[in-house]
Amino acid sequence: MVAQKGNIVKVEYEGRLEDGTVFDSTAKHGGEPLEFILQAGQMIKGFDNAVAGMEVGEEKEVTLQPEDAYGERNPEYVIRVPKENFPAEAKEGMMIGLPMPNGQQAPAVIAKIEDTEVTLDLNAPMAGKVLIFKIKLVEVVEGDHTPKVHECGCGDEACGENCACESEEDKSEEEAAPAAQ
Repeated sequence: MVAQKGNIVKVEYEGRLEDGTVFDSTAKHGGEPLEFILQAGQMIKGFDNAVAGMEVGEEKEVTLQPEDAYGERNPEYVIRVPKENFPAEAKEGMMIGLPMPNGQQAPAVIAKIEDTEVTLDLNAPMAGKVLIFKIKLVEVVEGDHTPKVHECGCGDEACGENCACESEEDKSEEEAAPAAQ
């Protein structure tokens, strides 16, 4: 069976850097295959594209340039903030979450601690790096399992049944349904 866009796929993988350092693998996650919806935006672009078209049992190795992985490092994502905003136990290299206006948190690494300022790096840890993946496709669930996205960009799970921003498909179905008498 060939993996196609929208299929649920399970893969075994090993990710390493150019120097051979393994940064992630199926083994590091208890040996359970990684499951995702192919080309639904859940994985980095190059990994998604590598799995597309593979057959169950097939193995391959791919080298991803930064633009197909986590992007290039962006110097604008390195910011300085007053040290007084951090607890005394903050250490260089520590990962923290910065509160965002939408209530979520943006991951950041404490890059440097100085007398009055702390430098934070909001770049993805793998940004700017060439990544090499060994991938084995172990299962494909056919069908299009891509989550439906509403006009506002929220998905089915995010809005539940009372979404105020119905998708065009939802509106079309309602318009086609006969009115209740």
